[in-house]
Amino acid sequence: MLKKKNIVLVYDKECPVCHHYCHSLQVREVDRDIAIVNARIESDVMREITERGLDIDQGMVLKVGRKIYYGADAMHELALMSSRVGFFNRANYWLFKSKTVSAIIYPVLRFFRHWLLKILGKSRINNLGMEGNDKF
Repeated sequence: MLKKKNIVLVYDKECPVCHHYCHSLQVREVDRDIAIVNARIESDVMREITERGLDIDQGMVLKVGRKIYYGADAMHELALMSSRVGFFNRANYWLFKSKTVSAIIYPVLRFFRHWLLKILGKSRINNLGMEGNDKF
């Protein structure tokens, strides 16, 4: 029997697009389970992200074992491990299977995410505690 790999996906639950993405993603390998963690709730993984100086407002985090992927790299890794079943998972794979394309698309998606959260009146997570960084 294979040991399941410890995979944690940290995202902003108050972002409706992020929430849909994280809960629609299907992993194809049977030896993998993904724990989905809300970045707005204090946790060990959020403390680790903050200690590493990663701004969760600027990118989601994927932790696979001890390795951390951030932003476009997280999307790329998720695409590689996702199933190809259903339109969403196939589209995710084709969009983000290339590191180069992921690096180009991710900042555009982040811009629209920030714009959406501003319209919805959401605050930033501001896990790094930067002064004046509470609103989008």
